[in-house]
Amino acid sequence: MKKNVLIIGAGGVAHVTAHKAAMNNDVLGDICIASRTQSKCDEIIASIRKMGHLKNPAAKLYSRQIDALDIPATINLIRETRSEIIINLGNAFVNMSVLEACLETGAVYMDTAIHEDPDKVCENPPWYANYEWKRKDRCAAKGLTAILGAGFDPGVVNAYCALAQKRYFDTIDTIDIMDVNAGSHGRYFSTNFDPEINFREFIKVWTWINRQWKEYPTHSVKRVYDFPVVGQQPIYLNGHDELHSLSKNIDANSIRFWMGFGNHYINIFTVLRTLGFLSHLSVTLTTGQEVVPLKVVKALLPDPKTLAPGYTGKTCIGNFVKGMKDGKKREVLIYQVSDHKKCYQEVESQGISYTAGVPPIAAAMLVAQGIWDPKTMVNVEELDPEPFIAILDKIGLPTDVKEIKPGSRDSFNGTVRSLKEELAESTATVTVSAANPMIALDAAAQKAGISQAAKAFGAATAKKAVKIVKAKKNKEVKKVKKAKKTNVRKK
Repeated sequence: MKKNVLIIGAGGVAHVTAHKAAMNNDVLGDICIASRTQSKCDEIIASIRKMGHLKNPAAKLYSRQIDALDIPATINLIRETRSEIIINLGNAFVNMSVLEACLETGAVYMDTAIHEDPDKVCENPPWYANYEWKRKDRCAAKGLTAILGAGFDPGVVNAYCALAQKRYFDTIDTIDIMDVNAGSHGRYFSTNFDPEINFREFIKVWTWINRQWKEYPTHSVKRVYDFPVVGQQPIYLNGHDELHSLSKNIDANSIRFWMGFGNHYINIFTVLRTLGFLSHLSVTLTTGQEVVPLKVVKALLPDPKTLAPGYTGKTCIGNFVKGMKDGKKREVLIYQVSDHKKCYQEVESQGISYTAGVPPIAAAMLVAQGIWDPKTMVNVEELDPEPFIAILDKIGLPTDVKEIKPGSRDSFNGTVRSLKEELAESTATVTVSAANPMIALDAAAQKAGISQAAKAFGAATAKKAVKIVKAKKNKEVKKVKKAKKTNVRKK
């Protein structure tokens, strides 16, 4: 049994993780929340106490100040707090520093996102090989358990892949991971988590198709899918953390990631990127001062934590898997739906933070109980998915499984066609008004755009089908003519 949890970070995800840790502190023991700004940690603790979420009042719940890039200071904090499980929810730049501290102290390491170098964006794949996996041998030599990407995506979706492989399929052809937020926060524009990390991951699209890496322009491949509960939503082929481990650990021909974006988001993103505001490289002002444009944008946008009180609607995240079972084609959608309002009522958080913040506690509970303790570095799909999903069902993220008739209207076609064809159908139509900027959030206008895109994709598919039918008919006509000629010769 391992006890005592140190949560590093005090953002929206850490807020949820801390609540869930407190609600399960009979298993996890003492909880320390540490961040560069200790007052943010104290705000989370106040929220936990207000909601009455400390299950065992005898266990400690407290805060500390830490710069997680300072490895010696992090080592000292782990030892001082006697923490045996470290949940790293700081920004993506501190991962390797925290991991080094765990290697020194022997504490279990967990995170929810891949490590990034501040000076590099969307490096060559597989991303895990650039930093994390280089330390795998050291983890194994020290018997250190390090669980990478234990959020939702990456994390739960990785477990869904492992579950599909274990229970539903003999062989897997394609996996399409789809993440949509059908909610509304009522602001003109905001990202749902750290804007800096959000924008950095959408600069380039790396995807795994036919067992090799393919690169596509951002927001260039679009589909519209009718999701359970949230209905028709536009989604775009995107790069994402989990593809970089799943491509190695799951035997599938293609593994793709799709994320939902409204036309308004794409418009704002495109303008910012085109003007250079999403650059991670510093620029010099006429005053001689150096600034990083992306950090300026981050400073101007709302703090994602402030979105929670008025958030409405739902999220839907899942894996559409195609393959073979017992000699027959099979299609299965494994998914999870969360409600923003219910998340706020439970832990004072919006649904995006909730879906990312609950899974680390399910993983920590499995570690504490010795069920997940590989004593080396692993990605979530390398562990048994069933106990993980079972705990998630109990603590706030229940999983649903939908059997899909192969080739039916509920099926999903993630095959990427020529870039020319894809670009023709990925156009975003935006309604704007200088006098009333909020008109850009007009739901009716968005719905019309979705309907138009769905019809375009359907028309393109229909045209393709007509071509196939005509080709078949031409072949049959040629065969008949050839047969007639042969008969004439015989006579």
